[in-house]
Amino acid sequence: MIVSLPIVAVAVFAACASFAMLVWMLKSGLAWRLAVDVPNQRSLHERPVPRVGGWGVMCSALPLIALGVPGFGWAALGAFVLAVVSLIDDRRGLSARARFSVHVLGAAGAVWASSIGLPLWAIVLVVVALVWIVNLYNFMDGANGLAAGMTVLGFGTYAIAAARVAPELATASGVVAGAGLGFLVLNFGAAKVFLGDVGSIPLGFLAGAFGLWGWQHGVWPVWFVGMAFAPFIADASVTLMRRLLRGEKVWQAHREHAYQRLVRTLGSHVPVALLYYALMVGGSAAGLAALQLRSVAAQWAVVVAWYALLGVVGAWIDWRWRKSGLTR
Repeated sequence: MIVSLPIVAVAVFAACASFAMLVWMLKSGLAWRLAVDVPNQRSLHERPVPRVGGWGVMCSALPLIALGVPGFGWAALGAFVLAVVSLIDDRRGLSARARFSVHVLGAAGAVWASSIGLPLWAIVLVVVALVWIVNLYNFMDGANGLAAGMTVLGFGTYAIAAARVAPELATASGVVAGAGLGFLVLNFGAAKVFLGDVGSIPLGFLAGAFGLWGWQHGVWPVWFVGMAFAPFIADASVTLMRRLLRGEKVWQAHREHAYQRLVRTLGSHVPVALLYYALMVGGSAAGLAALQLRSVAAQWAVVVAWYALLGVVGAWIDWRWRKSGLTR
């Protein structure tokens, strides 16, 4: 079992496996035959790029979790099913209803596997939250280095928080963070490969499922998930609410996320990724520090303060957007 190995060593192995697989897919030409993202009017890139990063991440992470981390086979299975469904959607196309149904089933399975002890109304809310995390990870996968960085830092934060109290969870999180790092090397800056739904959907599931498991087993309070993945949750949730209030079809592709507007305003992916990395590190550090506070009220005060700061950053991005004179 890989749980007995140092988490860093396991993460490095996963990173090397993910990177090696993606390099092989690119050099062999297989990546170009499987899935290619062709630019359209809503894209933030200008040339075709293989959309197979998820293959490297999932093929390196899921076997390690399923075979090497006791008690987490359910998470690997759920992520695998979502990856397969996403692959079918990429190749043949599935209706929004079919995709949503699978996401709900995956979320319900995670709730069952986590032995959640809540009343029915609370369980429904948890399932809704998990479905949202699955989808917001996909929505935020639109700029070079963004989802990859969130994977490394978000799951890395899980691993740090769980290292002493839940080694199985820490190892599983370290595996995912490492696999994300192998992909990040090829996705940062002038991306050679994109993540695709095969990666983003299962990663969202794992972020929610691991967070739920940690909460239900006393590893961290429920708010900790919101700090580990704060920039993604804030950006996607605010954008969703704005579009709902305008009566728009929220399932349609768009370029209205804060990160998308900032990329268009600055004309580059790199500074946007670096800004979000800073927010990711800051949120994770604040969350880890808040875990040491004995007062629940003080912990929540940290959460509220951090999201208030994210609100200020969002307001600044909106201001830059309006000043740029760009349109949707």
